[in-house]
Amino acid sequence: MAMPAYPMDRADELEAENQALRQLLHTLTSDAAYNEGVMRRFQERELALLGAQDLPDLIERLTIGLRSSFNLESVRLVLFDPYGVLEELLAALGAPACNIPHLFIEREVQQALDRYPDLHRPWLGPWVRRHQPFPAPANLRSEALLPLRQPDGLSGFLHLGASDPRRFHAGQGTDFLDHLARLAAVCLENAVNRERLRLSGLTDGLTGLYNRRHLDTRLAEEVSRARRHRLALSCLFIDADHFKRINDEHGHAAGDQVLIALAKRIRAAVTAKPVVTTDGVAIPVTVSIGVARLRGDTGTHPETAATRLIEEADAQAYRAKTAGRDRVCAADAPL
Repeated sequence: MAMPAYPMDRADELEAENQALRQLLHTLTSDAAYNEGVMRRFQERELALLGAQDLPDLIERLTIGLRSSFNLESVRLVLFDPYGVLEELLAALGAPACNIPHLFIEREVQQALDRYPDLHRPWLGPWVRRHQPFPAPANLRSEALLPLRQPDGLSGFLHLGASDPRRFHAGQGTDFLDHLARLAAVCLENAVNRERLRLSGLTDGLTGLYNRRHLDTRLAEEVSRARRHRLALSCLFIDADHFKRINDEHGHAAGDQVLIALAKRIRAAVTAKPVVTTDGVAIPVTVSIGVARLRGDTGTHPETAATRLIEEADAQAYRAKTAGRDRVCAADAPL
């Protein structure tokens, strides 16, 4: 069967249309493959957020993990904490905010809100220095600001920065980013609530310090770790001098304030970031401290070694009190 013959001009026109259709098909196929890759990376990151073990792990997955997944130059997490609750929670978890890379705690919330162009939906555009409350890489050319909205309001922002000026722009769709921000906000809220609930059973309600239940578990773990790395382990037993007299002469409310102030000083001494506080208590308080040390090569069972360590520190604290108080007594030799 003979094919119809077209005039040369018509044949050229059909060939041009055919090429245009092939190019359009190639573009659509490429876009579909790109969008599929983007969706896959978003899904992987969402699953990673949902699988975070605790709050510090979630923050790491939101920053370092997100930067790696999306090949970005910068990812920073800004969380609003006007009353310092989040900072105290992270410190109680042994992960002070100042030691967590790419996390910025914002205490002045209203001042922070004035920096952001949109508080309700993701904002994409050229990188703007005033949007950043922290030092950023010098090569950033575009950014995405994702508001983290929770039922009780805005909890912070996720900053995404890229060196490519075309990576984030005003005409770009934000559905994926908006979904990621909503999920991140929910995960953060759940992680904070979960850590608060967990700590409530492991900490003293007045001072916020860990209780004996936590000590019994954690100390055995620390003994095992010290033995594994052949490191010595020390234990300090701290006792407030004449505490009963403080309660009797100044009242139990004053005694509570003394314990709170003492706890803050202890916490400041063992964390990387000092805590500056005003105690409101003008009662001179001294402490007696007992020190015991465990050898790194001890062969004693971890729980037995932990018990002996506490008992020896307690005995040294008693020796400090009987020697006149306001002093430190240490065991002559490690256990």
